[in-house]
Amino acid sequence: MTEFTGKQRLVATVLILAASLAGSAASAATATPAAGSVQLTPALRAPAYQLRVTGPAGFLVEQTFAGSQPLFITAPAGGWTDGDYRYEIVAIQTATRRRGDDETVAPAAPAQIENGSFVVRNGSVLLADSVFAARRDDGQNAAPVPNDQVIPDDLIVQGSTCVGLDCVNNESFGFDTLRLKENNTRIKFDDTSTGAGFPATDWQLTANDSASGGQNKFSIEDVTAATVPFTVLGAAPNNSIFVDSTGRVGFRTATPVLDLHVFDSDTPALRLEQSAAGGFTPQTWDVAGNEANFFVRDVTGGSRLPFRIRPGAPTSSVDISASGNVGVGTASPSVKLNVVGSDGTTTQVLVQENNTTASGRDLLRLENKGPTRFRMKNTNTNNEWSINAHDADFRITPAGAAVVAMTIFPNGNVTIGGTLTQNSDRNSKENFRALDHKALLQKIAELDITEWNFKTENEAVRHIGPMAQDFHQLFGLGEREDRIAPLDTSGVALAAVQGLQQEIAERDRRIADLEAKLQRLDALTQQIARRQEAQALPTAFVGRCEEKTVAAGL
Repeated sequence: MTEFTGKQRLVATVLILAASLAGSAASAATATPAAGSVQLTPALRAPAYQLRVTGPAGFLVEQTFAGSQPLFITAPAGGWTDGDYRYEIVAIQTATRRRGDDETVAPAAPAQIENGSFVVRNGSVLLADSVFAARRDDGQNAAPVPNDQVIPDDLIVQGSTCVGLDCVNNESFGFDTLRLKENNTRIKFDDTSTGAGFPATDWQLTANDSASGGQNKFSIEDVTAATVPFTVLGAAPNNSIFVDSTGRVGFRTATPVLDLHVFDSDTPALRLEQSAAGGFTPQTWDVAGNEANFFVRDVTGGSRLPFRIRPGAPTSSVDISASGNVGVGTASPSVKLNVVGSDGTTTQVLVQENNTTASGRDLLRLENKGPTRFRMKNTNTNNEWSINAHDADFRITPAGAAVVAMTIFPNGNVTIGGTLTQNSDRNSKENFRALDHKALLQKIAELDITEWNFKTENEAVRHIGPMAQDFHQLFGLGEREDRIAPLDTSGVALAAVQGLQQEIAERDRRIADLEAKLQRLDALTQQIARRQEAQALPTAFVGRCEEKTVAAGL
């Protein structure tokens, strides 16, 4: 036996080949100690290799090497833990899936895999340097034995039988009926069939490797194909695989309840691993469950958990019908995505983007070859509304009605089918200020009002009004200088009417005063005229009398 000491003991990594696997002709890599590592030289040639090493205390190493690179793996920083280690080398080939189909594959050669093992004792990796040679690989004695017995008849032994070089006289059999006893124990089934169509595969039951540092294991080997389809390592726990009388299989349990029952004290799991042996990208998935959740883990993608089901989730939390409809909270989804709830609070659809960079993003997108509608219905009153992306406009309508309540056009125009009512509740307002109506009228007089059309409209469509910037500068109303609220323009108009009304009232008062003055002046004028007329009466009267006297000849 060879030991690595000093620096080699700390870094000797991997892997000593288990001797021969008794008659198995599977390819095996060559393990060579190197400074600070162990080098593996695969027997198979490939563009690249995938190496995995497992060992005690959950030890796991996985690496990929290019075909031109030697396979080096350094020892753990704390040194090796004593125990048995196994390695597997997968030859990575190149292949593509037929027609780009993720499921369909083109015919491919079987995966080329090399397996082996090594043992660590007292921190040292043991290489195989002594193979017991009591028997050759063909199972025959190494030296001729002249006392072979051939019995050309049935052999019936009414007792126990011991076979092997280490059987002794007065062997204590206990309850053993057949015992194999030596340092290499094998039972080989050598089928000598030669006729066409007759099966002739040779099989072998192998107990333990033959090499120092080999594995303690029990294997079923296909000698003809040089494969080992079944192996149980020493110290495997009770009921590692258990098949009950109904055919149900238990892993770590003797009481399987279903066809396949996996039992563990911490997160029983199933691993689905695609190696690179077929030429495709390696990918590993885990399906597992525990007290926290049932989950699918993307091992290759950083062990993320893209799918989880929490304990206590209700029936049909997610239910896919035969038509492909998906139900959330319902076993009979009637549309592609049917969400049903009854707790009165959580039946919601929340789309939340948690990116820390502030930016506009599409969070809900609906597409259809034709008008696309979004409907909302009150099942208590059967009141239903439809939001409709129509041919070239956006509409809000009572569902099923011919009336269009509101239409928004691409150029920003809005048409409503009724009256526009804006909030103007006194209780929703504050910071009241009295207006200077005279100043308001002066600002209106200064406001430039022209005729124009929007750039998004045909030039034949005309409007009259101020520019928002001028309106904002003069009156300081609204939040933005490029917008005018209808409530502000109507408010300015009403205030202007009040201002004009005040001016008219003032003017009426002035006119009334003037009219009163005119009336007083007119009355005074009439009075003066009467006085003047009264003063002029005597003279006129005397004159007329004289005229009459002369005429009479008096």
